Amino acid sequence: MQEAELHDLSDDADYAASQQQGSASMTRCDSGKRSSSSEPEGAEIVYLKDNVTIHPTQFPSERISGRLKLIKQGSSLFMTWIPYKGQSTNAKLSEKDRNLYTIRAVPFTDVRSIRRHTPALGWQYIIVVLSSGLAFPPLYFYNGGVREFLTTVKQHVFLVRSAEDANVFLMNDFQNPLQRILSSLELPRAVSIASTPSTPVSVGESASHEKEEGMDVGVCDGSASIPHYNGRRRQKIHDPARDISIQVLEKFSLVTKFARETTSQLFRETHSNGHFERRNSNQSALDYSHKPSDDTEEVPVQSPVTPDPLKRVPYRKHNHDDEAATNVGTFELINFKEFDKLSLVWGKPRQPPLGLEEWATFLDSEGRVIDSKALRKRIFYGGVEHKLRKEVWAVLLGYHTYESTYAEREYQRSIKKAEYETIKNQWQSISPQQAKRFTKFRERKGLIEKDVVRTDRLLSFYDGDDNPNVNLLRDILLTYSFYNFDLGYCQGMSDLLSPILFVMEDESESFWCFVALMERLGPNFNRDQNGMHSQLFALSKLVELVDSPLHNYFKQNDCLNYFFCFRWILIQFKRELEYEKTMRLWEVLWTHYLSEHLHLYVCVAILKHYRGKIMGEQMDFDTLLKFINELSGRIDLDATLRDAEALCLCAGENGAARIPPGTPPSLPVDNGLFYSQQDEVL
Repeated sequence: MQEAELHDLSDDADYAASQQQGSASMTRCDSGKRSSSSEPEGAEIVYLKDNVTIHPTQFPSERISGRLKLIKQGSSLFMTWIPYKGQSTNAKLSEKDRNLYTIRAVPFTDVRSIRRHTPALGWQYIIVVLSSGLAFPPLYFYNGGVREFLTTVKQHVFLVRSAEDANVFLMNDFQNPLQRILSSLELPRAVSIASTPSTPVSVGESASHEKEEGMDVGVCDGSASIPHYNGRRRQKIHDPARDISIQVLEKFSLVTKFARETTSQLFRETHSNGHFERRNSNQSALDYSHKPSDDTEEVPVQSPVTPDPLKRVPYRKHNHDDEAATNVGTFELINFKEFDKLSLVWGKPRQPPLGLEEWATFLDSEGRVIDSKALRKRIFYGGVEHKLRKEVWAVLLGYHTYESTYAEREYQRSIKKAEYETIKNQWQSISPQQAKRFTKFRERKGLIEKDVVRTDRLLSFYDGDDNPNVNLLRDILLTYSFYNFDLGYCQGMSDLLSPILFVMEDESESFWCFVALMERLGPNFNRDQNGMHSQLFALSKLVELVDSPLHNYFKQNDCLNYFFCFRWILIQFKRELEYEKTMRLWEVLWTHYLSEHLHLYVCVAILKHYRGKIMGEQMDFDTLLKFINELSGRIDLDATLRDAEALCLCAGENGAARIPPGTPPSLPVDNGLFYSQQDEVL
C-alpha cells in the first residue's frame, strides 16, 4: 500500500520537477543521514528545503524565509522551520519578530493532518494541523517541493489521503468511531485520542509544576504558534453560555507565539483516574537543550535580497516602573489597582444617536447626502437610532452611494432584488440527484444549516421552532456561497449577517448589505488566515507603540501573537457586546471617520483598560485568554470608543505607519485576488 501511495506522489509533475530542482536539497538530506552537527546525536535529516517562507502579513517586505527540515531520531519523525540568520530580504524586521515564528522539533505523533495548496497561479504552501485541531501558519514553498515533502513524510509515518478532500493527508488516523464523530463536528475539545485510545480528556482542570517544562499549542486554520513557559498547558474552561459555533471560533483563536527558546517536544496532557499524566518522557524526542536560544539558519547564497521600505521605530527599554516611554511620548503610569477603576476616557463625549429629523438635514431635496464627511462624523460620535438604521446602514456599507437619490435607490433595490433571485435560483434548482454529485454544495449547505440554528436564538427575532427568519439566514448564506464561490461559507459569517437581517428585515436588501460588508471583512475568513495575521500583527505594533510596558509583558509571558484578541477581530466584537451595542459599534466602525482600522484601536483601548489586572495578576496565555473571553457583556462601549478615539489621535501618523498597507478592511477587491484560494486537486 505504501508503494502505491508513494507512486501516487511521484508521478506528479511538481514532484518530478522538485526532484530535479531540489537535487541540492536531496544532497543535503543524504549528508544529513550522517547526523548533522547542528542536530542532536543520533538525529538524521531526511528532508531539507530552503526558501520556505511564512507570511505574517500581506505586506511582501514582512515575509520571513527559512529552512524546513524533517529530522528522524529513532523511530520518530520531527519537523523544524528555522528563519535565516541576518536575512536581508527584510533587514528592518527585528530578530524577535523572526524568532516569533520559529518552529522547533514538532513530533509527527502530534500532527493530525497536512493540507496542501497547489494553485495554478501563485506559490504552493502547506498547513500542518495538530491533533488538537490547531495549526501552524502556512509554509510557502517558493521553489516548489510540496510533493517531495509529502513523499518523505509518507516514508516515515502512516499517511493517507482524505476521502473527503484530495488535498488533505491524514496522519496517525487510528481514531475510534466516537472520536471521528467529534472531530467532524469540530467541537472545541474534541482532541485526538490516537495515542491514548481509552483515556478520557478532562476539561476545565489545570495543573502547574514549576519544574516541568511544557509546550503550549495554539491555533487558527492557517495560523499557529508554539510557545514555551514554565508550567503545564491549562485546559480552557468550558463556558456553557456560548453556543457550539462560536466555541469553534474560540478554538481557532487559541494561538500563542513561537517563543525564542521553545522546548524540544510537545507536551500532551491526558486525564486518567482524576489525575493529569504526562506522556511518557522516554518517548523519542529531539534534545535541543544544548543549542543557543537564537534559533536561526544561515541564509543560502542564492537567497534574493530585497530592500524593506518599512522603517521601524527603535525599540526602547524602560527603567522606571512609574513611567512608560512609548514611541508617541512618555506617560505616567497609573497604579495597577487604580487603573482597573479608571478608563482613559479622554476622547470626546458620546452624543445621542442620529434621529430622523436630523438625518433629513443631511439630505438635499432629492435624497442625496450633502456632506458625507459631516454625516460620518455625526454617526461616529453618536450612532444611529434603530428605526433609521435600515436606510443609513445601506449607505454606510456602500450598497447605496452617498450621491444616490431617492429614485435611484428605489430603482437599485428593484434591480438588485431580481439579481438576488437569479443567484438564489442557482442552488435552489439543484436536484437531489445533482446534489449527490456536488460534494462542495452538500458540505456548505450542511455547515450553514448547523450554524444558523445556533445563531442568536435567544433574540426574539430568531427565537422559536420553524422561525422564518432563521430560514432567511440560511438562504442568504447559501446564496452568498454561490455569489462568492471561492470564499464560500465559513463559520462566523452567520454572526455577521444576523444583525444585518435584523435591521434590514428584507432578504434581498440584507444579502447585498452583507455582500458589501464581506468586501471589507472577507479576508478574515481566507483559508490561509493572512487577513487575520496581518491585523493581529498590526495590533501588536500598535500596542508596542502606545504601551511598550504592556507589549513587553506579553512578550515575556508568551502572548506576543495577540491571538487572545482573535475573536474580537474575526467577528468584530459580536460576542463581546450586547446586541444593541454591537450594532452601535459596527456603525461607528463603518464610518471610517478617523481610521479604517479603528477596530484595532478598540482592541488596544480594552487591553489598556485592563492592563493593571493583566500585569498585576501575572496572567499567562491561558489565564489571559480565559479573562478576555469572560469580558463578554462587561465592556463599557462608550468609554471604550472614547479611549479608542484618543489612542488613534495620539498615535497619529506613527500609528498609521504601523499598520501595513493592505491590512483588512482596506484590502483591494477589484482584481479578484481577495479570495483566490482554490485548490488544484490532482
